[in-house]
Amino acid sequence: MGRIVGMPRSIWSGSVSFGLVNVPVKLVTATSPKDVRFHQLHAADGGRVYQKRVCSVDGEEVGYADMAKGYEVRRGEYVVVTPEELESLAPEASRAIEIEEFVDLAALDPLYFEHSYYLLPDGPAPRPYVLLVEAMEGTGKAGIGRFVLRTKQYLAALWPRHGVLALSTLLFADEVVAAESLEVPTAADTRPTERELDMARQLVGSLASDWAPEKYRDDYRDKVLELIEAKAEGNEVALAPPADRPAPVLDLMAALEASLARATGRAGGGEPDAEGGSERAQQASA
Repeated sequence: MGRIVGMPRSIWSGSVSFGLVNVPVKLVTATSPKDVRFHQLHAADGGRVYQKRVCSVDGEEVGYADMAKGYEVRRGEYVVVTPEELESLAPEASRAIEIEEFVDLAALDPLYFEHSYYLLPDGPAPRPYVLLVEAMEGTGKAGIGRFVLRTKQYLAALWPRHGVLALSTLLFADEVVAAESLEVPTAADTRPTERELDMARQLVGSLASDWAPEKYRDDYRDKVLELIEAKAEGNEVALAPPADRPAPVLDLMAALEASLARATGRAGGGEPDAEGGSERAQQASA
């Protein structure tokens, strides 16, 4: 039920500039989400259900020509902004990504990343492109700049990935919730003991592995597609019983010991050691 996806089409073309060096590039998508999308149907007859734009005052359907943009300043009170007013404030269309500074790639906080793309060389002379990629690879740096895509200005990070320039749009600082603003327990009695910390570090170490994204799949999506295919072929579908919820952890050390035993048992290819923490683990999940 999948579809063949070819070379992604260019959605923007321009250049990357650093100093006086200009690198012609084109922007293509770097991701291909595989969400299962459903249409809304009338349960009685299977007809498609369409949404209408209806005015809350007179109940009449509103056409596109009669639509206006309004910003709610107080509940139920709007400031109307015209397309001409917005256009006068729009960033100047530009076909250039000017790198304003280079920062350590390792210093970029993943929380700021928004959407990801590839920048490919555009034109018959890719030498400046290769120059930029290799210079960034050799220094471990990422370029930070701005560009305009579909009338909106974006902050972006550029970095080399397997010989290709990757670009991710970034959230601005005021769009990221500061961790310091969150309520997290800090009382002394919530601090783990040194023994608990040591066990937790061992557990992390036993589960450590090289990052291999291809070994992970969206199991839920696979099951939904199997369900759709089975129903499309007219097969009866048996509903799976709901999964049991995990019991709350009552004994943290027992849970850590049992987890470590299970992880080391998997790593060794055998069964977890039943001695030590197994009896306490059963008590913890009781």
